Amino acid sequence: MFLSTLTRIQTATVAFSIAFVCIVVTPACFADRLLDHFPAAAESGCMACHSEVEPIREIGSEMLNQIMQRGEALGDPAGCVVCHNGDPTEKVDKAKAHGGDNFFPQPSSPWVNAETCGQCHEDQVRVQWQSLMMTEAGKIQGVCWAFGSLAGYEHKWANYAVENPTDPSERLGTDAYRKYMAVLKDKEPNVFVDRHEPLPDALQPGELDRLEQDPSLAAFTYIRQECQRCHHAVKGRQERGDFRGMGCSSCHVPYGNEGLYEGDDPSIPHDEPGHALVHSIQGTRDAKVTVHGKTYSGIPVETCTTCHDRGKRIGVSFQGLMETPFHSPYADDGGDQPKLHTKHYLAMEQDIHYQKGMTCQDCHTSLDVHGDGFLAGANLAAVQIECSDCHGTPDQFPWELPLGFMDEFDEVPASGEPRGLTDTPLPHTLQGAQVDKRDGFLLTARGNPYENVVRDGDEIIVYTAAGADIRMKPLKTLMQENKISERGRVAMQGVASHLQQMECYSCHASWTPQCYGCHVKIDFTQKDKCPECNESKQGFDWVAAGRLHGEDEHRADRGEQGFETIIPGKVSESRSYERWEEPMLGINGEGRVSPLAPGCQTSVTIIGQDGKPLILNHIFKTEANSEGGGEDGQLSIDMSPTQPHTITKNARSCESCHASSKALGLGIGSTRPWNEQHVVDLQSIDGTILPKQSQPQMAAIENLDHDWSQIVDRDGQQVATVGHHFQLSRAFNKDELDRISREGTCIACHKEIPTASLAVSLLHHVAQYTGQTPKSPGEHDALLNKIVLSSAWGQAIGIISLPLFAVLGGVWYRRRKVG
Repeated sequence: MFLSTLTRIQTATVAFSIAFVCIVVTPACFADRLLDHFPAAAESGCMACHSEVEPIREIGSEMLNQIMQRGEALGDPAGCVVCHNGDPTEKVDKAKAHGGDNFFPQPSSPWVNAETCGQCHEDQVRVQWQSLMMTEAGKIQGVCWAFGSLAGYEHKWANYAVENPTDPSERLGTDAYRKYMAVLKDKEPNVFVDRHEPLPDALQPGELDRLEQDPSLAAFTYIRQECQRCHHAVKGRQERGDFRGMGCSSCHVPYGNEGLYEGDDPSIPHDEPGHALVHSIQGTRDAKVTVHGKTYSGIPVETCTTCHDRGKRIGVSFQGLMETPFHSPYADDGGDQPKLHTKHYLAMEQDIHYQKGMTCQDCHTSLDVHGDGFLAGANLAAVQIECSDCHGTPDQFPWELPLGFMDEFDEVPASGEPRGLTDTPLPHTLQGAQVDKRDGFLLTARGNPYENVVRDGDEIIVYTAAGADIRMKPLKTLMQENKISERGRVAMQGVASHLQQMECYSCHASWTPQCYGCHVKIDFTQKDKCPECNESKQGFDWVAAGRLHGEDEHRADRGEQGFETIIPGKVSESRSYERWEEPMLGINGEGRVSPLAPGCQTSVTIIGQDGKPLILNHIFKTEANSEGGGEDGQLSIDMSPTQPHTITKNARSCESCHASSKALGLGIGSTRPWNEQHVVDLQSIDGTILPKQSQPQMAAIENLDHDWSQIVDRDGQQVATVGHHFQLSRAFNKDELDRISREGTCIACHKEIPTASLAVSLLHHVAQYTGQTPKSPGEHDALLNKIVLSSAWGQAIGIISLPLFAVLGGVWYRRRKVG
């Protein structure tokens, strides 16, 4: 009895000492074992195998304390069953301990998280099914558009059948936000729909004959195999860089790019890909995660790029990575650069926010990411933030701007009362980190509080998830302090229409990934129809896998391993060429000038069951009389308005837009016609191919009589589609092309220089002999400025002098007459 009591006292003393040391020596000592801080947890059967596992949240956090209290109430002093279920009394039989079908190895899965995460985070779990990360309605509509606008402009289909709540008050957000969104719904009813129907099934083995009559049916095979692997209802492709959890843990549990567990629990394999990096939750600045002695908070950008590495590629672009077909530079062993997200990359300039230590969640709000509980069919519809929400304009602080500024979905700038500030965060965010609101929280363009961005006098403080407090001066303050460059002042104030009609990132994006021409091949070869073929072509159906999780038998499955959701067809993709510099411009869904990048620029090749092409390098057309295409429709190759997430302090030059055919949407040029076949071999001077044993080097692409990069001709006639999600998205029209273009500006002066005019010749020779001819861009700009001022003053003096001379002449004449 005495020894037992002494042992308990010693244990308690040691535990207290460890806890005391943790509190005093290290402010965040939470990489220790759970048992070091909760000795009673040793009584849980879970600890028989997992005694070394990391606490799911840091020691001392309110979340962990609540989990431990709830676990104790459920008979598990270790708290494991709160999330995982199972039998905490079993210490020997693993199958019994894991409770069979009642065990959740992936407790954040949307198929079970109402019973796990939803115990405390009810709102976040409730809205997940309407979120764009679950429905992927925009991606589906985009691919269907590329295959002949199968659903037109309507965002009809989603991964799962889902609809809006009947009560508008169930939309998360402020009253002002709800009112604002009601207006947007009226403006864009095809995007802000009330319900989504489930995505149609892909063709099954006995249905492939239908492709001969309607090749566009292959779209559903393409969508299900290639495009939908990232939605939150599946764990997704298990490749380097793509390892993640399901549902909430897609973002809130760290996975390394190699997919290996590197924590202290010996019962979790350390050499088997597909596991979390450590058994911890990452989230706001209050959620601390320790990996190999390094403590961090927030959600790393690489977690987001697990999914955001294709399509618009905003995740990898933010990191300064651009996809490249080249495998160099070579790795340490002399082999190829390792694939990441199944691609190779080129290191590019990183977004300035990334360089300042900000992550995706420091700009994107909870509603941007989790959703607000109502359907929004495309990214632009779901995202509520604008650059001016934090930076303001040269003439107005963010809190002086009206709601809707830069988010108009209209052809005129937003107007109205100043949006002001708020003292109140949204209720569902109060479980996260709380910060000093100072003068008040800033408001987004749609009227919700930025819970991590506050006003402090005439400055802004951004409380980052990583724990930094970044102080920032809005544009108006910088202008008052004369800290904006001359070029910046001219662009933002001298040409006022820029801020009234353009997105900030039209100029401040330093580069944009542009993959021109998406050549999609879907091979439906079946070995019973193609005698010389050894195997039938097939692939994994991610949407079917997600729906399989929805069945009772599979709802608790850890992932999709072993799922037999295999469908006919094998998808492969290639490109025509890639660019990154100075993207073209057009009008986005908000009615503002925006960078454009290739969206679904799809040239489709479909191989039939017998291994022979059904269609070859085929570009589908949209419905009749759409996108300026007339009765035959328009080519379904889309240029997509985009926020590149490659922001830099220094904007692109004026001439990169005003003197660039590419920027105006007129195309890069230099390529030969894509709708012509090109044969390369020995040939005579008149173009006759000499060998008989020759073959085409480049096949023709039907209908494409211009380059992939051209969206409009000189007359303002659109030749491809632009941002088909929204009504206002388009290429520049004829009036805008004429107004924007400054081609020939140099000729306007230099056609007279140096000797075409006597006056110019005289000045030119004087400048030559006195060494004043401009030798640098700065000297050239100064000379132009002097010429403009001289001309202006000359004309002004002339305008003033004429009436003056007339009056003086009249006076003189009268005096002379009188005299």
